[in-house]
Amino acid sequence: MVKRKIKATDLFQLSSLTDPQWDKHSRKYAFVETKINEEENDYRSTIFVGRLEKEAKPFVAGKGRATSPRWSPDGKRLAFVSTRNDKAQIYIIPVDGGESEQVTFCKNGARGPVWSPCGKKILFSTSVESEEDLQQGVHEDSNNQKPEPVVVEKLRYKSDAKGFLDDKNDHLAILDIDTKKMTLLTEGDRDYGNPSWSPDGKSIAFVTNLEENPDLTLVSDVYIMKLETKEMKKITHSNGFFSTITWSPDGRYLGFLGHQKEFHSATLTRVWAYALQTEELQCLTQDFDIEVGDVAIGDLHSGNVNPGLMWTEDSEGFYFLISDQGGTGIYYGSLEGAMYPIVLPDEHVYAISMLTGTHEAIVGISTITDPGELYHLDFKTQTKKQLTNVNGTWKEEVEISTAEPISFKAPDGWEVHGWIMKPTGFEEGKKYPTILEVHGGPHAMYANSYFHEFQTLSAQGFAVMFTNPRGSHGYGQEFVDAVRGDYGGKDYIDVMSAMDYALETFDFIDEKNLGITGGSYGGFMTNWVVSHSDRFKAAVTQRSISNWLSFYGVSDIGYFFSEWEVKGNMEDKMEKLWEHSPIKYVSNVNTPLLILHGEKDYRCPIEQGEQLFVALKKQGKITKFVRFPDSNHELSRSGNPALRVHRLDQIKNWFVEYLKGTNKK
Repeated sequence: MVKRKIKATDLFQLSSLTDPQWDKHSRKYAFVETKINEEENDYRSTIFVGRLEKEAKPFVAGKGRATSPRWSPDGKRLAFVSTRNDKAQIYIIPVDGGESEQVTFCKNGARGPVWSPCGKKILFSTSVESEEDLQQGVHEDSNNQKPEPVVVEKLRYKSDAKGFLDDKNDHLAILDIDTKKMTLLTEGDRDYGNPSWSPDGKSIAFVTNLEENPDLTLVSDVYIMKLETKEMKKITHSNGFFSTITWSPDGRYLGFLGHQKEFHSATLTRVWAYALQTEELQCLTQDFDIEVGDVAIGDLHSGNVNPGLMWTEDSEGFYFLISDQGGTGIYYGSLEGAMYPIVLPDEHVYAISMLTGTHEAIVGISTITDPGELYHLDFKTQTKKQLTNVNGTWKEEVEISTAEPISFKAPDGWEVHGWIMKPTGFEEGKKYPTILEVHGGPHAMYANSYFHEFQTLSAQGFAVMFTNPRGSHGYGQEFVDAVRGDYGGKDYIDVMSAMDYALETFDFIDEKNLGITGGSYGGFMTNWVVSHSDRFKAAVTQRSISNWLSFYGVSDIGYFFSEWEVKGNMEDKMEKLWEHSPIKYVSNVNTPLLILHGEKDYRCPIEQGEQLFVALKKQGKITKFVRFPDSNHELSRSGNPALRVHRLDQIKNWFVEYLKGTNKK
């Protein structure tokens, strides 16, 4: 069978498997499969349930998206979130047969179900202005609503995820399953989230920012609330970001992930434990120079769930995910601070659920050539069994390119890691145009994971190189912090050194036809490269940053991100912001540059692309500006399916035209 080349539209054939949940009583597992409905141009999520020895079957399907499956403590019921009736609400379904029952009717929807230990209540999150919003509101005809102005009095008044913020806040509530009574636990003009129920059912833990001025005091603290009195106790010190809370089975410890902002947004995430009896807070990975959690960049799986610390039955240890050297793996840790690798990070473990009593896990694993499937891992026997094959038929139809790991030294001796992917149909002795990809963040990492954009470009006859320059996670604290205050400095040298290394090492690269692209920070770097070098003959900048001065005031994170990352501000360090702005050097750009941007991107607002396009066009440079309607910063990962395909085609066509076509220079 002759395999065909991958196309952008293959997105419609791929399945994403996320959020596995394993019940220790029945040993059944549930997970979410998300696919694109091409005809209706939307996403459909189905909950599957299976056993290790038996193929999983659809359990909750139908209109909309069914997500967040959570087993009741006795394993007899499954709570989940569904959008079948427009707004997301929580439902419960018996596992051994029966219809699902909608149990929340919140005006603004409900999400994140957490069962009480007794199985009679559910803790959940909802957006409310008051307790009245826990009930279904009267539907208002939007056609008859009169427009009202947006009144802004706070620094943080918009969000890339939510748009312009209103008077609603994210709060926590409890549902009594028998009586259907709902009780609001938190209130006020703050957001609460990440809730976790104590094993004795008497308390919950969550994160919030209750500082006097949360616009300026940017923290997320861990609190414990006694449910009987609603008395709250803060256990962190308003000096960092913490999340992903889990209780030890004996209720003596709270485990969570986070850091104390020692390097602001470039600080490694660490493991923390709080002893309730002694009130001692301890960082257990202070000397562990590895990022905790999964920070791998991809364009297929969205909505992944980080389980945090997965405690052993004796409450003495726990398992957790780590990101290291371009892979994600599983570690075991103890309260004494010992850390041991269980699954080494040579692939992308992007989802996990554990039965720690038997030291087994169900994991979602992706590789360069595999979009992702679920596997059963037995840590005792060191065995691995594939449980699903949702992308198997597609893999048999297409030619998927693999990638070779590379490692090289920058001129100052710093080692940089990455991969190079040969084009589909590679032939020895031929020269191929090559595209260098730069990831966003910058505090993230490319990984041993499937990337549809790379495969689409490879199928068009391009070699694709992707690397983790300074600023990337996965290589220790010093490496990830090295970019702050130096955007366009050593990180630029790393990117250019990657191309130097490739040209010296691989004889199949056509040095006269090189391209570069990236999104967000990768878009910044693309802009910086083409304004400082003519090496690349074509470039595509995606949801980019071109002007740090305007970014400071228009991005939803601009006023603090610019200070933390670029180390400039609008009070007395404006020159620093301008110095690192690619648009300052726009007259140097000679590379044909395609600019892609979402209309509703509030992270890197579209004016960043507008400024760049106008400045280039005014000077007669080769450029094109493509604006994606109703799209935010997440377009490439979870945006409108049809627009995701348009985006891939725009990138592909630009490089075909200028690296392979009649317009190549």
